Amino acid sequence: MDCRPGCAACCIALSISTPLPGLPKGKPAGLPCPHLDRGLRCTLYGKPERPPCCAGLKPTLEMCGNHRDEALAHLSWLERVTRPDRDGNR
Repeated sequence: MDCRPGCAACCIALSISTPLPGLPKGKPAGLPCPHLDRGLRCTLYGKPERPPCCAGLKPTLEMCGNHRDEALAHLSWLERVTRPDRDGNR
């Protein structure tokens, strides 16, 4: 599956726990990555400074659903259920 144009659900719903340009502590879940352009495309795509977690994420029907709203809902849910609690447990 290819990325859906104008989606960027994974660049919004998911947190990034590794540093990336301009965000030394990573990106919190639910906020758009500052490296998205107006067309919701990654401006770091193909560049060495793109975080490995982003480069390794491949779109699937399960993850992306049939449209952007499904992707945002599913990825937001995944982020919530996999978030460690204050003691570091999941």
